[in-house]
Amino acid sequence: MRGCIMRVVLSSDHAAIGLRQAVAAHVAERGHVVEDIGPITTESTHYPDHGAAAARKVAAGEADLGIVLCGTGQGIMMAANKVRGVRCGVCSDTFSAAMIREHNDANMLALGARVIGEGLALDIVDAFLTTGFGGGRHAVRVDMIKALES
Repeated sequence: MRGCIMRVVLSSDHAAIGLRQAVAAHVAERGHVVEDIGPITTESTHYPDHGAAAARKVAAGEADLGIVLCGTGQGIMMAANKVRGVRCGVCSDTFSAAMIREHNDANMLALGARVIGEGLALDIVDAFLTTGFGGGRHAVRVDMIKALES
């Protein structure tokens, strides 16, 4: 994925609007096409709706990758993973972000705005965006994960 321009969809709940906007700007600065599907106000909202909306865009091929955020990253990740074809992992470190791409061919990343700061979040995003899928033995395992959806 390194050097490749990608379409990246972002969404969050109300708890993560500020971090989502920082991530969106960072991803755009890296030359990628960003679709930020909100929300834009801090009025209480439901993370399952926002995780699913971004996941549907990834699953439909309208975005290459997705980044979703909520307070911990956990709830929005769970919602995104309910959409067929989505493999989303919540990460709080750069190693995990690279590994979910290289080993699991993750097409979505979840972040917790109440767990990590902006600087670390941007480093995690960079690791996620610049790491490609390793294939090989990992492809067999990803195929096994895909089979669970049947």
